[in-house]
Amino acid sequence: MRIARTVVLVPVAAMMVVSGCSAGTDEQVVTIAAASSLTDAFTELGAQFEADDPRVTLRFTFAGSSTLAEQVMAGAPIDVLATASPQTMGIAVQAGDVDQPVVFATNALAIAVPIGNPAGITGLADLAEPDVTVVVCAAQVPCGAAARAALARSGVALTPASLEPDVRAVLAKVVADEADAGLVYRSDIVTAGDTVEGITIPDDENASTEYLIATTSRGGDAAERFVDLVLSPAGQAVLADSGFGAP
Repeated sequence: MRIARTVVLVPVAAMMVVSGCSAGTDEQVVTIAAASSLTDAFTELGAQFEADDPRVTLRFTFAGSSTLAEQVMAGAPIDVLATASPQTMGIAVQAGDVDQPVVFATNALAIAVPIGNPAGITGLADLAEPDVTVVVCAAQVPCGAAARAALARSGVALTPASLEPDVRAVLAKVVADEADAGLVYRSDIVTAGDTVEGITIPDDENASTEYLIATTSRGGDAAERFVDLVLSPAGQAVLADSGFGAP
């Protein structure tokens, strides 16, 4: 089981205070907005980055990709944006708020069920049973779009019990035994350790997504170096250990 690290979640209002260079010192604070499925991997990479350069403090905000893109376009002081889909990143690119996004990882869906799999879920078709409580992401976030694509591909008509704002919210409901199943990413099953069980979705029924990362128009040298770390062999190894596929 992966050991949990402390994650600093920074609301937009708070980011207005902490982002940028600290007055009167050489310390830099870099704010990174990343898709919630990247929480564990980016927190680990952040610890590596700060150990290598103690002058830089990284502040992470993890949420649904669409929410993060909207925050960037609204002028929130974000230095790096990492989204779970090209479409979401494209919104920020078209607005002129990010520079040269790069694909750095891939992911696909899996079914998360509580330990013991009390509902006996074996595949997507079982999610349509009337006595099965299923949670998925809202359609506007990448995990929701992927869920809709996978269900359409497999011919499964599903009425979710709830539509969550990001994939970690889906996972949390399964962990808390508030749902019989949830559609999450394969990486979420890996990082959840022994708190859930994962049901594999066959490739011909599944949907995948690409993750992109870019500095924003306000990102400086330290932001670019964090992007370089994500793209480096060391960064790719952390992502692979967290269940992500190669770009």
